Amino acid sequence: MAANSSVRNLLMLETTGIHFTHIYPAFVFGTLFYLIIVFCNLLVLTTIAVSKKLHKPMFILLFNLPISDIVGATAFFPHLVFSIVTQNRMVSPAACITQAFLIHFYGTANLLVLSAMAYDRYVAICCPLKYNTIMSPQNLIKIIILIWLINFSVMLTLFMLIARFKFCRTNIVDLYCNNPSLMKLVCEDIRGNNYYGLASMIVVMGGPLLVIVYTYAQILRTCVMANHTDGRKKALQTCGTHLVVFLVLQINTTFTLLSHRIENASPLLRRAFGVSVLIFPPFLDPIIYGLKTRELKQSIITFLKRNVVSTK
Repeated sequence: MAANSSVRNLLMLETTGIHFTHIYPAFVFGTLFYLIIVFCNLLVLTTIAVSKKLHKPMFILLFNLPISDIVGATAFFPHLVFSIVTQNRMVSPAACITQAFLIHFYGTANLLVLSAMAYDRYVAICCPLKYNTIMSPQNLIKIIILIWLINFSVMLTLFMLIARFKFCRTNIVDLYCNNPSLMKLVCEDIRGNNYYGLASMIVVMGGPLLVIVYTYAQILRTCVMANHTDGRKKALQTCGTHLVVFLVLQINTTFTLLSHRIENASPLLRRAFGVSVLIFPPFLDPIIYGLKTRELKQSIITFLKRNVVSTK
């Protein structure tokens, strides 16, 4: 009787749809992909930490991005590959809420960090004489604390609101737990959650979007007016990297969240975009910044050479 009761209290995630003959290849691929993500992001983290020439505002802000990416990948991949090999998609409500919190925490952190990096590039390109004053160590620390404080407080409130309800349904409509899927399990009045969810979405997505639009418009204006071709090319290349990373995350996240509020939205598309938010940014961020940012690329190569030689 107790076992049956505990099973009824569990939630059921959407099936992965993987045929039983592909279970172990999918498990191996998922595990390797996760380890590659963790390795690449740790490599960026370690390189920035040990290379004194990278102790600049741009790279100190970038330092926060791999931390966020590792959190998102760890919230998603270990449970996914475990459920693939065990063919068990059941999860406890507490574990589901925890996973959802970490995934939303990761997404919001990435948007806020990328907007702070855009602001840093704006100051560096448009106000170079004031750069050291505006992006001083004290102000940089304040920006980083503000990023994580806003993120934590908004997400904690969001999931405290959902945790107060008892779930009357058990089927999660996505491949992982998230706030919109959890709200669909509640049979009580959730208008307050809806209002707060919309408000938080406007703040954590609309705010960074406004920052990106304004800063990049000013950067583009400054670069077009600049007479130095090399400097203009370097500035546009650096900003282009930030913009690609931001747009991939912003577009996928926006579609995923809005599709939960549109009845006719394709479930397959929603799941595909939702999973892509957790796969592409953590995988591509260290590769894009490692290859496109010359200082970071050189420091990574130096770091790897030094450590490979020391182990021989």
